[in-house]
Amino acid sequence: MKPAYAAFLGLLCWAGPAVSDEKSPSARWEKDIAAFERQEKEAPPAKGGVIFVGSSSIRLWKLDRSFPELKNVLNRGFGGSQLADATYFAPRLLYKQQPRIVVLYAGDNDLAAGKSPEQVAADFKEFVAVVRKELPETRILYISVKPSPARAALLDRARKTNALLAEQCGKEKGVEFVDVFNPMLGPDGQPKPELFRDDRLHMNDKGYELWAGILRPRLK
Repeated sequence: MKPAYAAFLGLLCWAGPAVSDEKSPSARWEKDIAAFERQEKEAPPAKGGVIFVGSSSIRLWKLDRSFPELKNVLNRGFGGSQLADATYFAPRLLYKQQPRIVVLYAGDNDLAAGKSPEQVAADFKEFVAVVRKELPETRILYISVKPSPARAALLDRARKTNALLAEQCGKEKGVEFVDVFNPMLGPDGQPKPELFRDDRLHMNDKGYELWAGILRPRLK
């Protein structure tokens, strides 16, 4: 067989570089992130805005109702996600957009999935590091893990998680801890049921009204 012909056959048989079958667990949210990117391609957002990132508590939030005074706000919540997912997609959700403020809610699903408070704190530290890599001046507001009737068994772990994150935020310039946990508790120390939907996990309008009132002064 002539060398040139052998090389030609080799090209026909080559399937390209090897691709690992291993995917990040975060890859399951690819469709959600790709949808955000399509929206931004059609209507590019102005830089210097406020971006809300996180799980379903963010995704379900009607931000235009809660913050009508803010003109450049993006909701980038993808339901069921954890802190590691927000970190994984942060470059695509935040770098090009260059927000002045990132509001993050995640950690709730992490605890429900069995992660320890220490692991949640470590994952948040990684999120901050990834954001800071390209956006050193962007403020990060972390909304504490909320208490919910459906996850009452996790209240103690949520308290410990929030304590670790509050301490961590206090050591980071431009990173703030926003406590919604305590304001959502009743006199009995349990989550106020009137703040939640029928599923006892996701918030209703009253719940979001409470969150907005706590957060609004920090967005100025």
